[in-house]
Amino acid sequence: MSSPRVPPANSLAAGVKTLEFTGEVLRLLDQTKLPVAEVYLDCRTSAEVALAITEMKVRGAPAIGVAAAYGLVLGGQAYLAMAGRDASCVGLLHHLEQVAASLLATRPTAVNLGWAVKRMLRTTRRLCTGDQTPADLLGALRSEAEAMQRDDVAMNKRLGDHGAALLHHGDTVLTHCNAGALATAGYGTALGVIRSAVAAGKQITVFVDETRPYLQGARLTAWELHKDHIPVTVIADNMAGYVMQQGRISAVIVGADRIAANGDVANKIGTYSLALLARAHGLPFYVAAPSSTVDLDTPNGEAIPIEERPPHELSHLAGQRLAPEGITIVNPAFDVTPAAYVTAIITEAGVLRPPYEEALRGLVAGAARRAG
Repeated sequence: MSSPRVPPANSLAAGVKTLEFTGEVLRLLDQTKLPVAEVYLDCRTSAEVALAITEMKVRGAPAIGVAAAYGLVLGGQAYLAMAGRDASCVGLLHHLEQVAASLLATRPTAVNLGWAVKRMLRTTRRLCTGDQTPADLLGALRSEAEAMQRDDVAMNKRLGDHGAALLHHGDTVLTHCNAGALATAGYGTALGVIRSAVAAGKQITVFVDETRPYLQGARLTAWELHKDHIPVTVIADNMAGYVMQQGRISAVIVGADRIAANGDVANKIGTYSLALLARAHGLPFYVAAPSSTVDLDTPNGEAIPIEERPPHELSHLAGQRLAPEGITIVNPAFDVTPAAYVTAIITEAGVLRPPYEEALRGLVAGAARRAG
């Protein structure tokens, strides 16, 4: 048997980048076009970034956080061009607060978005009190966004290495939605664990739920894994119980869009069902997420806002209507898995085990110390 191909730490094996800031535009890989075509979208304004997030051109909690950070940089550039010689740091701050509000309104469940926007605003307020010029301040904001992008890749790589120790040679992992390089600044969370296990020489096979109704698993995760030459099999969401019953799954690994203070996990709709199935079949259910996904201000899953997506995403497929007109459509984008069903949470600082409250507080405190 040939040695497994080791994926690079910063992107897909094919060199595809989820997002790239050129200084003038934020270039996004349009994930609505995958896997049929690799099309890049150039966002020149903060409004275009917000629209790309809303329309899921860029998606995944860490990725939209970094995209929003660059959206604020684009917003700052627009302010300087508009204000000219009248530009001031206070004026820049007020403008960025308005931009931040529009970005925060795009996807309410993913906490990384708010985390990134608040971090950028904190930097703006801190430097606004000094002797910085508006141009200096904008340069500092760009550096902050670039640091977020680098940090996300580094955190995912460390997370992947910690999680890889939980997998064994020959394991078959079931995952849901897309928690890979496409959902982050690079490498991935749940797929980062798989990539690190493969890089360590372990033979890993992956089963991917298609993830209705947006098909992120079939379209995106399968595309990523195939690019990296990692064996992948796509199944319909309602086949997960069957393949577990047949003894074909060793573990379930998913990402997260928000982790509450008690360890409850919000992730793509259908994750809760997988957790229940994993428990019923005696399989470990792992959540892979960086510390930026933890929200200590949210006490439990009941307090997590669940985004409701447009009805047409469920009633139509590729523009073709699947359901009768005039019926009611309910299309929540996420569900919440109680902490009791989570075997472990894999983070950049290590693998957390229940009870989660103290461990999550320590994780966030450690991240804050490292950030200064």
